Amino acid sequence: MAGFDGLFFTEVLVGGLLSGVMYSLVAIGFVLIYKTSGVLNFSQGALLLFAALTFVSLVERGVPFALAFLVTFAIMVVIGIAIERTVLRPLTNKPPITLFMATLGLSYIIEGAAQLLWGTQVHALDLGIEDVPYDIAGVFISQFDVFAALTAAAMVGLLSAFFRYTRIGLGFRAVADDQLAALAVGLKLPWIWASVWAAAGLIALVAGLLWGARLGVQFSLSLVVLKALPVLVLGGFDSILGAILGGLLIGASEKLAEVYLGDYFGGGIESWFAYVVALAFLLIRPSGLFGQKLVERV
Repeated sequence: MAGFDGLFFTEVLVGGLLSGVMYSLVAIGFVLIYKTSGVLNFSQGALLLFAALTFVSLVERGVPFALAFLVTFAIMVVIGIAIERTVLRPLTNKPPITLFMATLGLSYIIEGAAQLLWGTQVHALDLGIEDVPYDIAGVFISQFDVFAALTAAAMVGLLSAFFRYTRIGLGFRAVADDQLAALAVGLKLPWIWASVWAAAGLIALVAGLLWGARLGVQFSLSLVVLKALPVLVLGGFDSILGAILGGLLIGASEKLAEVYLGDYFGGGIESWFAYVVALAFLLIRPSGLFGQKLVERV
């Protein structure tokens, strides 16, 4: 039996952690919506696809990179606000399953709109990052993974600063803690919700570009949203910190499981191992590591 290779283990672990940061970025889009409105926004994956497809289509038509990013961001903000005003606001105080089904329907509508506007062909997305591995003390780390992780970390830091130090951000935190109290002090919930949906649109754009550059911009890109679900189960549906740590745990565990346990299951366990971890975690701590426990009077 071969001995334990510490360098190889570290390489696999770091690769998993870097992938986990990208999972976290997708999960944060869920958390923002869920914290303020209690809606599990299943259309986040379709928004991610629409953003990536819009951006790459503009670039292919000769629009400069920076301008294409700004135009796509503006479009995502408009879409986010439109969803909040035309679909979710009329469904306020409806049962959670109604809201979930509404976002599920939205996901198909958004995907259909993307197909109608930009077609169904697969696009290659080049962000100008060469995927040449870094050699750090004998550990090889993907250059693109490092770039993606730093970008995701920057986004998390930007959002954290925005929600901590800006007026809208303080309003978001107040609404997340207690909607009735926020209304009592004069906060305008529709404005807060619209701002949060705009932020979710920005997250969808950045996540769409990173995942599109890795996997290609294609309609299966919307399924990336499924990778965020185990992250949310581990971290909690209403915790940004939980989304970050949950992503790191899922990313690391699935990579290590594929390398060290894959042979015992015929390989390919990376695609489903995260859901095994999430199911086991649900049995132990249903609210997640940092999720709020719901207490109901009976």
